[in-house]
Amino acid sequence: MKKYFKNHLKKLPVFLALFCLLSVSAYAAPSPQTDSVSTAGVQFTPIAADTTVTTNAAVKPQEVKKLPVNHQPSTPAKAPLSLWTIFIAGFIGGLAALLLPCIFPMLPLTVGFFTKRHSNPKKGILDAAIYGLSIILIYVGLGMLITIIFGADALNALSTNGIFNFVFFLLLVAFAASFFGAFEITLPNKWANKAEENTERKGFAGIFFMAAALALVSFSCTGPIIGTLLVQAATSGARLGPAVGMLGFSIALSFPFVLFALFPSWLNNLPKSGGWLNSVKVFLGFLELALSLKFLSNVDLTYHWHLFDREVFLVLWIVIAALTGFYLLGKLKFGHDSDVAYVSVPRLFLAIIVLSFSVYMVPGLWGAPLKSIAAFLPPQSSQDFDLYTPTLSGGNNTAASSVSADLTPHKYANLFDKPLNLNPFFDYKEGIAYAQKVHKPVIIDFTGHACVNCRKMEATVWPDKKVLPLIKDSYVLIQLYVDDKTGLPANEQYVSSFSHRKVTNIGALNSDIQATRFNTNSQPYYVLLNPVTESVLVTPEGADYDTSSFAKYLQSGLNLFK
Repeated sequence: MKKYFKNHLKKLPVFLALFCLLSVSAYAAPSPQTDSVSTAGVQFTPIAADTTVTTNAAVKPQEVKKLPVNHQPSTPAKAPLSLWTIFIAGFIGGLAALLLPCIFPMLPLTVGFFTKRHSNPKKGILDAAIYGLSIILIYVGLGMLITIIFGADALNALSTNGIFNFVFFLLLVAFAASFFGAFEITLPNKWANKAEENTERKGFAGIFFMAAALALVSFSCTGPIIGTLLVQAATSGARLGPAVGMLGFSIALSFPFVLFALFPSWLNNLPKSGGWLNSVKVFLGFLELALSLKFLSNVDLTYHWHLFDREVFLVLWIVIAALTGFYLLGKLKFGHDSDVAYVSVPRLFLAIIVLSFSVYMVPGLWGAPLKSIAAFLPPQSSQDFDLYTPTLSGGNNTAASSVSADLTPHKYANLFDKPLNLNPFFDYKEGIAYAQKVHKPVIIDFTGHACVNCRKMEATVWPDKKVLPLIKDSYVLIQLYVDDKTGLPANEQYVSSFSHRKVTNIGALNSDIQATRFNTNSQPYYVLLNPVTESVLVTPEGADYDTSSFAKYLQSGLNLFK
């Protein structure tokens, strides 16, 4: 019995690392700051505008009044936290890569080579350190190369570009299929052979090429993880995202080689290679498949296909999570899997977690908010059968203000989902005119279809009993989507005085208004305006998941307006 628990306790870090990877993949993207979408320097391809909308001339940023404000707007600083999030995701990705069949068996072989290469153990440790540094240089160089090839502006645009999001979806599905054993993603053999030929060199060069050979030979295992990290980092909008992601990945990958060179006796405590390594690959395959659906959802929302609504997304995630749990229990088996004679305790615990997550999502099919994953789901308003939202207004499905009802159709209202049964405006000029008419302050919500923090705010903060009445009854809500691809009529298109680019669609127009007026491109971004002077009431702010704090922010604007 003691031997049984000893053997399985050795594998406990493996499953803990996998669970951490699942958690980071699900929760790393949203940060308590903002998403960033840049449209500067990007020429969007217009889509035919909906012929049912009114043809009032769109407001151009240069037409917006720029009167003094009570407080100078400030641009949210999100880069440090965002880069830390990318680094941590990369680090955990590196830990997961260590547990794959192409890397794990190499640990004792490589460490043994360095420790036996020299009679002096210190030189062997130095070689192992150089080997680890070489791995870091190779992967960070790959991240930098991605940034150089695409450029910072292009990386920002990737997060909302429909074609790239669809390509990313297909790419992650291919990665998942590779982990399931359908095929292997490999680099040309001559690259690996060339790297191995140079490992005979003396000094730093030989060790560097040993690291390069490891990177090339193990690409069939690490490629899907690297690809996923690069996709996530590239679409984060952070200039150094790919490099920072690869830094975290390479540190996690290289550190054990140096650590075991320092303490070779620890190698005896490593679990033996076996079928469990392949189980790690399949588990990551399910994770890749679930993650890919977010990119497909972005495309569906941006282009208003309405084929991938919230309940469809949830059904697929429920099924994927359930299949993952059944696989861990040995009830689902792939062709290259080993027979599972029994279910180990760590494997059982992980199966319980995954299956519980699957059950947790089931109430979402009837509209439950599922706040812990709300940032990744399509908007609640895209759900066809929703028992939750009507309860927020006592069963009344209309969002008309108790003071003055606005029953007239709003411009572009048929294009966008309306959160929490509210009745927002989607055109700046129209919203300002209505606010002047009813003598209410304006809240502008600069948002985006692909903005995970926007969805999280709408699902976790806006429904609060202190927040929703303020938005619904005390303000006129104007939602301006900065990544919508619906084309503007020819007579509403213009050349931006800010970016000097032609504005051809709704997203580019709203992004230009935000950049020109408030000097920021972050979403969500909430601006409280006096509709008469169009001056800012209080300092605009981004995502704030503290409901009391956000309610105070809204109330402060209301007090100043009064």
